[in-house]
Amino acid sequence: MIISVITFLLNLIITKDISIAITRFVTVLVVACPCSLGLATPLALVVSVGTSAKKGVLIKDSESLETANKVDTVVLDKTGTLTNGTLNISEINIHSDLPKDKVLEILVSLEKYSTHPISSGISKYAKEEKIEGNLDLTIEELPGFGIKGKDEKNTYYACNASLLKKLDIINSYEAEEKKMAKDGNSVIYLVKNKKVIATFGLKDVVRKESIKLVRALKDKNIEVVMLSGDNEITCKKIAEELEIENIMAGVTPKEKTEYIKKRIKEGRKVMMVGDGINDAPSLTSATIGVSLSSGTDIATNAANIVLVTNNISRIIDIIHISKTTMKNIKENLFWAFFYNILMIPIATGIIPKLEINPMIACIAMIISSLTVTLNALRLKKIK
Repeated sequence: MIISVITFLLNLIITKDISIAITRFVTVLVVACPCSLGLATPLALVVSVGTSAKKGVLIKDSESLETANKVDTVVLDKTGTLTNGTLNISEINIHSDLPKDKVLEILVSLEKYSTHPISSGISKYAKEEKIEGNLDLTIEELPGFGIKGKDEKNTYYACNASLLKKLDIINSYEAEEKKMAKDGNSVIYLVKNKKVIATFGLKDVVRKESIKLVRALKDKNIEVVMLSGDNEITCKKIAEELEIENIMAGVTPKEKTEYIKKRIKEGRKVMMVGDGINDAPSLTSATIGVSLSSGTDIATNAANIVLVTNNISRIIDIIHISKTTMKNIKENLFWAFFYNILMIPIATGIIPKLEINPMIACIAMIISSLTVTLNALRLKKIK
């Protein structure tokens, strides 16, 4: 606007021709139109989000796409994220006079309404063994600890060792837990009226993509952290297999969230990857929350990004797409400014024997916008 007014006044003074002054005034206005500048960022983001969606990565907000390339810490949940989450009961130890079928009925009655991967493993076992959980229990989820059920006479828990300590229940089976954990089991205690009546070992399998992901993140000098509510021995076994040095085991959802907030206060850009109801607070607190589509509804709703294919190695793709998109935006901004810087001096008429009119200025403006658009569309070919 300022250059247009100055152009008008100078041309009027020098040429004393109001027609020339107005023509050059309008030409400057047209050639400086910021259409391409306005397209540069949003167009690149829209194309990237669309391309990502086609490749199985749903990005809910453009801010996450812009920030992903700055991530320097990736925090990973264990069960259902680094592992397949399809747990199978591998060991059952009864510590009660109750028959095995009755013990299993209590466990299935507690777990049948839960969405945790451990519950899925128990439900699968129950179907195979034709065990029905018909006990009429009032169920209460205990995030990070397990599940509680009550009827008129008894109180039951299917839980980890941390809850036993919290409830002051004597745990005489720590050696048994350690043995099962060394074999790679997640251990569940079944409690009836503050007495352990059985222990269960459930085995999970590490995702093949997890190994690829951890190595790729390390190659990019990104810190990898595993947070899990599972026991320390099982977590260490999985961590050794994946070559993850930084682990925190036996943590509650609250402790996971506190850890992430602490790292962000330290100036870190934290990406949290999880799939369960326990991970929802952490996903919300992280710089970027990533959930698997196989996760709970609350986890996918809390996350900024959802992996439709459940292939967690796609996290590397997210970082790559983010870097490519930001590079593309900078290129767009360059071309937008390049046309203005090049054409405005010509439009003012200060360059001898080189003059354009508003019609030519319109064509230059269109070429500028077209250049930015075509450059942004290159993001459809991201590999």
